[in-house]
Amino acid sequence: MKIIEPSVELVDDFDAIAIMKKIERAGRVCYKSEGNIKDDSAEKFIRGIIKRGHESVIEHATISFKIICDRGVTHELVRHRLASYSQESTRYCDYSAGKFGGELTFIKPCFWRDDDENFLLWKETMARLEEIYLTMRKNNARPEEARSILPNSLKTEIFVTMNLREWRHFLKLRTAKAAHPQMREVALKIYKILVEKLPAIFDDIQP
Repeated sequence: MKIIEPSVELVDDFDAIAIMKKIERAGRVCYKSEGNIKDDSAEKFIRGIIKRGHESVIEHATISFKIICDRGVTHELVRHRLASYSQESTRYCDYSAGKFGGELTFIKPCFWRDDDENFLLWKETMARLEEIYLTMRKNNARPEEARSILPNSLKTEIFVTMNLREWRHFLKLRTAKAAHPQMREVALKIYKILVEKLPAIFDDIQP
C-alpha cells in the first residue's frame, strides 16, 4: 500500500504573454478599439474587462492540468460543466499487476495528523481494502468487478481542461473556506500556479 499527497501539474507549454494578447485582441473587437493595442496594453485592458464583469472575453483561452487526487475529489470536480475530463479508469486499470506493482495507492487525508486515531483507523481500513481487492483478483474477479470495494480515498489521475472564465468560477467556489477540505487543498495548488502565471486574470480572487 502506498499513501501519497495530492498534486497538480500544469500541462500546457505556457506562454502568458501570448494568452494575454489573444484575449485583448478578442475583447477589443467588441469596442472596435483594436487601434489601441500596444505592446504593454493587454494587462490593463484585461483587468478592466474583468472588473466590469465582461468575462466572456477570457473564454477564448484554455488551460489544462493533470491532477492527482482521490476519487472523492474528482466526483466534485467533474460537476463543473464547462470543461473536458479524461480520468484513470478503475474498470480497465488492474492494480494487482504490471506497472501498478500489485499494490493500491491512496491519497492521504489532509484533515488528520499522523498520530490521530481517525487517521490510524483510516490507514488500517485502506490496508484491509487493498488486501481484499488483491484477493478478489486472485479469485478471478475482473478489475471492473473488484473495483466495487474501492473507496473514495483511492488515488486517481485526471486531465482537466477549462477556459479561463471557468477556472475563475472553479477557484472562487473551491478555494472558499466552505469547500470540502480535500477539494480546497487541490484548488489552492491550482490557484497558486494560475495567479503566478496570469495575475491580471486571477489575482482578484482571494481565497
